[in-house]
Amino acid sequence: MNISSSSDYAQQLQSRDATREPLWVRYLLLSLALIVFLSVLILPLILVFVEAFRQGVQVYFDALIDPDTLSAVKLTLVSALIAVPLNVIFGVAAAWAIAKFSFKGKSFLTTLIDLPFSVSPVIAGLMLVLVFGTQGWFGSWLLDHDIKILYAPPAIILAIVFITVPFVARELIPLMQAQGSEEEEAAILLGASGWQTFWHITLPNIKWGLLYGVILCNARAMGEFGAVSVVSGHIRGETNTLPLHVEILYNEYSYSAAFAVASLLAFLAIITLMIKTWVELRQEKATQLQQSE
Repeated sequence: MNISSSSDYAQQLQSRDATREPLWVRYLLLSLALIVFLSVLILPLILVFVEAFRQGVQVYFDALIDPDTLSAVKLTLVSALIAVPLNVIFGVAAAWAIAKFSFKGKSFLTTLIDLPFSVSPVIAGLMLVLVFGTQGWFGSWLLDHDIKILYAPPAIILAIVFITVPFVARELIPLMQAQGSEEEEAAILLGASGWQTFWHITLPNIKWGLLYGVILCNARAMGEFGAVSVVSGHIRGETNTLPLHVEILYNEYSYSAAFAVASLLAFLAIITLMIKTWVELRQEKATQLQQSE
């Protein structure tokens, strides 16, 4: 046995010793994990659907086809369809700039991207009120020009855009940094334009990470409550998204209707998790294929 193989064998033994625990410890940790998983995730999800159908299927579907519910669904989808593409464009551009170039203020830009993670969504909503409210920085100008931002769909979209800014960028930055810029530099030396380099070199390399970021961004956009609650005005049938509509129904003691609408969000969450798992598997296979090559 040569030196390299013996050292590898010693490392394997050390790793086994480091993870070797008594059987009762393993079962205890596994049991605790299962208890938390069932009580915090699975059981509440099941109860949402149980409560939604408690008064029958007819009541369930009546709650879903209610005009206020349909309006909330429409506003939620429209807001996500606007916010997610904007964050995709910003996220790809920011990740490209941070990962591929060196410039002054690079760390400051990275910090700004993380800002929505550290600021409470309610504070984000209050910031928009400060800017676009009647007594805000642009309030008088907006009133003079009959432009309504606050307590209208534009404020909701702005709030969702702010809250979901980091998801795409933060998913792509480490991925682009790990890939380096050698392929892009080679393409440029061969005469490719910036757009050709991005479309044929960068985008294929980041497609799974980009899709993963889009999924997370969309899930947060549809489920955002705090910031949207501050800027929406809670105008029924006009500025209520699905989470706000659930709150209103629950406060009105329409429990079955509230859980029926909540089941839509739960269903979207399940679909999101399924797509997320599929993307993770494809990304893992792509990584393994690149390593084998």
